[in-house]
Amino acid sequence: METTAPAVFQLGFILALAALAGWAARRVSLPAVIGYLAVGILVSEFTPGYVADRHQLEVLADVGVVLLLFEVGIEIDPLSLHRDRGHLLLLAPTQLVTGALVAGAMLYALGVSVAGAALLGLSIAMSSSVVVVNITRSRRRTTDPATEEDMLGWSVLQDLAGVLCAALLLVVLGIDQRGPAAAALGLVAFVAIAIAAAWAIPRALRRLRDEHDLFLLASLASGLVVAGIGATIFGIPLALAAFIGGLAISEGRDAQEARERFLPFRDVFAVLFFVAIGTLIDPAHLGGALPWIAVIVALVIATKLALVYVLALVGRLAVRRLQLAVGLGQIGEFSFVLASLALGAGVIGRELYTAVLASVAITIAMSTVGARLFPKPRALAAQSAP
Repeated sequence: METTAPAVFQLGFILALAALAGWAARRVSLPAVIGYLAVGILVSEFTPGYVADRHQLEVLADVGVVLLLFEVGIEIDPLSLHRDRGHLLLLAPTQLVTGALVAGAMLYALGVSVAGAALLGLSIAMSSSVVVVNITRSRRRTTDPATEEDMLGWSVLQDLAGVLCAALLLVVLGIDQRGPAAAALGLVAFVAIAIAAAWAIPRALRRLRDEHDLFLLASLASGLVVAGIGATIFGIPLALAAFIGGLAISEGRDAQEARERFLPFRDVFAVLFFVAIGTLIDPAHLGGALPWIAVIVALVIATKLALVYVLALVGRLAVRRLQLAVGLGQIGEFSFVLASLALGAGVIGRELYTAVLASVAITIAMSTVGARLFPKPRALAAQSAP
C-alpha cells in the first residue's frame, strides 16, 4: 500500500526552506521571491543533495499560477480603470506594444526564430504584478500614494493588454497544434463561457456570503474550474485561462470579497510557483546563457524602465516618474508562462529559456531594491520615526 507521507514531508520541507530563504533574503534587503527561487535551485535535479519530486511540485505550482492570475484578473475593474486611471489607458498599452516590438525585433536580429522572438518580446515588455504589489504594500516602501496607484494601474493594464496580445500571437503564429482557425474558435468559445461564469459565479457567491467556509470553497473552486475548462476543453494555456476567468467576474462586491478571502491560499501556492521556477534553472546552462541574460536585462531596461519614464514624462503623470519606471522594471510570472510556451513549442532553445528564468530573479532584485532607494515621502517618514 502506497503512503502519502513522503509527499507530505516534501511539501512541509520545501515550505520551511522557503520561509527560511525568504526571511534571509529580506534581511539583506532582497525580495523574498529571490529566496524562493534559490530554494528551487537547491532542491532541483541539477544540484547535489535533496531532490524534490518535480511532478508534485509542478502540480502545486500550476495551482499557484492559476490562483495568482485568477486573483490578478479579479483585481481588474475596467470601469474603475477608466474612472480613476484614465490617463494610463493609452500610456500602458503603448509601452507594452512598443516594448514588445522593439525587444522582439532585437531578439530576431540576434538569431531567434520569429515565433520565439515574438513571445519573448512580449514577455520582456510585461512586468510582474506580484512584485509590483509587494513594492507598493511593503512596510519598507518609499512610494507615495500617487506613484503607488499609477504603478498598480500600469501593471494591471499591462496584464490586460498582454493577455490579449498573447492570445492573438498563439493563434497567428500557429503555436497551437490545432491550427489558427480551431485555436481562434476555442478562444471565442472560452470567452463565451467566461461571460456566462461572470453572470453565475457572483450570484452563487452572494448566496453563500454568510457561510464563510462554503464561500471560501466556492471562491477557490471557481478559479480552478474556469481555468481547467479553458485549458482542457478549449486548449487555452492554463495561466491565460485563469486570468480571463478572473477578469470575467471582476466586477461586484462579492468577487472582491472572494479575492480577499483566498489571498492567503494564493500566497502559499505562489511560493511553490516560484520554487518550481527555480527547479528549472540548470546551472550547467548558465555559462552559455550569460550573453542572453545580458541581452534580456538590457532590453528590460530599454523597453520598460526607460520607456515607462519617457511616457510618464510625455503624459505628465503627477508621480515620481523614475520610481514608477524602476518599480515596473522587471519580468515575472507572465514572462515565465510565455517562455515555457515557447520552449514547449520548440521555438527557443534551453539556454535562452534558462536565460529568461535567470533574468526573472535578476530583474526582480534590481527593481525591488532600486524602488526603495528613493527618499520616503514625508507622511511615511513621519510614521516610521521613533
